[in-house]
Amino acid sequence: MAQVPQTFDALAVRTWCGLALRALGRAREEIDAINVYPVADGDTGTNLYLTVESAVAAVEAVFTAHETRGAGREARGAAGEAGEAGEAGREAPGVGGAGGDAGGGPAEPAGAAGPSLGDAARAMAHGALIGARGNSGTILAQLLRGMAEVLAPGGDSAHTDGHGLRRALRHAADSARRAVAHPVEGTVLSVASAAADAATGTEGDCAAVARAAHEGALAALAATPGQLAVLERAGVVDAGGRGLVAVLAALVETFTGQAPAAVPPAAHVEGQDVERDGPGACAPSEPGPAYEVIYLLEAQDAAVDRLRERLDALGDSLVVVGGDGLWNVHVHVDDAGAAVEAGVEAGRPHRIRITHFGAGDVHTGGAGRPPRERAQRAVVAVVPGEGLAALCGAAGATTVLARPGEPPASGELVEAVRRAHAREVVLLPNDADLRDTAAAAAEQARGEGVRVAVIPTRSAVQGIAALAVHEPGRRFDEDVVAMTSAAGATRHAEVTVAEHRSWTTAGICQAGDVLGLIDGDVAVIGSDVTATAETVLDRMLAAGGELVTLVLGDEAPDSVADRLQARVRESYLAVDTVTYRGGRQGTLLLIGVE
Repeated sequence: MAQVPQTFDALAVRTWCGLALRALGRAREEIDAINVYPVADGDTGTNLYLTVESAVAAVEAVFTAHETRGAGREARGAAGEAGEAGEAGREAPGVGGAGGDAGGGPAEPAGAAGPSLGDAARAMAHGALIGARGNSGTILAQLLRGMAEVLAPGGDSAHTDGHGLRRALRHAADSARRAVAHPVEGTVLSVASAAADAATGTEGDCAAVARAAHEGALAALAATPGQLAVLERAGVVDAGGRGLVAVLAALVETFTGQAPAAVPPAAHVEGQDVERDGPGACAPSEPGPAYEVIYLLEAQDAAVDRLRERLDALGDSLVVVGGDGLWNVHVHVDDAGAAVEAGVEAGRPHRIRITHFGAGDVHTGGAGRPPRERAQRAVVAVVPGEGLAALCGAAGATTVLARPGEPPASGELVEAVRRAHAREVVLLPNDADLRDTAAAAAEQARGEGVRVAVIPTRSAVQGIAALAVHEPGRRFDEDVVAMTSAAGATRHAEVTVAEHRSWTTAGICQAGDVLGLIDGDVAVIGSDVTATAETVLDRMLAAGGELVTLVLGDEAPDSVADRLQARVRESYLAVDTVTYRGGRQGTLLLIGVE
């Protein structure tokens, strides 16, 4: 049997995270299949897996950083030894080095070759926080953060024992419960509390505490159908709780080298004869909100307290986790725009994800509909600002926010396709530089059985035009052709500020100049935002057009939209204008002409 840690140290954190990821990978489909609460959207296992995957990446990064620094120290030490040996040979020929310090400096403290327990625990918690997905993933992130607050209270302890692990599990369960606006029994919160209770009543080393926590969680998981009616009707245990049991089983394996006995298939609860695929089996008693909104938020504690109150009034399933200026916000609402705006008022939201549950989702449709039915078709759109994310989300699209300098990876697009939960997906990259990324994501999604079409939209205004003609009732090919045609008929422009001196297709620009780009090329260089935008608009409308779309960034002057609308009314009588607020989209203004 491989050697296992006897105490909870950095290596144990690393091992635990890796084993938990593998355990969730094995159980992902099973957990997805029993996901009926709070929304029967079949993604709890996937969300938990992605959350832990982010934690693993963060922990591995800490170990890699220490290994890199260690290699650097060894190289410097070798150079120092060679230099000192030469000096010693010249000053005292024939004198050996016995009793001297051949390392060229004081000996390093034990454990300096690797991260401390605090380093690893903080990395685990931070990785889970920034990568949390869905309701259960967000709660798991807070559980890991709660543990880290005990394991890494500010010092650099090398390890902790069974007593420390008991305290960590207790604090984790309590902090997760506090993070949920309205805790519900029969969920992952009940399972976490039971695990902490069992651990608290156990004496012994980390292995004994981990076993007790796992056994307590397993018993609590079996009891969840009796606590939550929707689980009892579906004949399943709680999906989030099932995932936590897998994570705690990995903790047992970390300290014993042996995984506990596998959990029996969770799709059926003993004593229940419920046909879980029957109509309405998983439906909540009343319809719920239509959108899931998730974002990271940089904000102070006082602002987050106010945000909680506002979001609680807007919807349900509110979970706000984190601290120290960085938070992960999760809520289900009918007004996705209002949820994002609340975040903007509280601080700086980013990595915004808005998912439309769909008209056929049991969460929004009430009883009498088949549970967890995939939508026939969905749209996934990459958008550059919070305002456009809310706009496209309200139109039914699943959105991926692209920050300036932070383009989404193909994995993020694949995850968005999964969240869309549809048999057919139209993917709008809305950026010429994302075409290859979108193509790679589409290829991976096709391998998972989803029919995906990528429309090569090069700007968000082309994506808006495509989304405006999207018609789910049409044949897939006809819908894609119509959306592609609408996007292709939309000329796009943007007004931005030059960051440095550069050669452009319109001449040399200086840092601070206002640039007008038409179809991706610099066409106008000016000094005034409104004047430059007006020149760009005139050049675009010289070739004709029926509709002008303006998307204003947060830093655009208030007067620019009024001036452009007046310009269209005065000089282009047959042209209509529509204006949207894009938020922090990286450019002052986006212009579309159809």
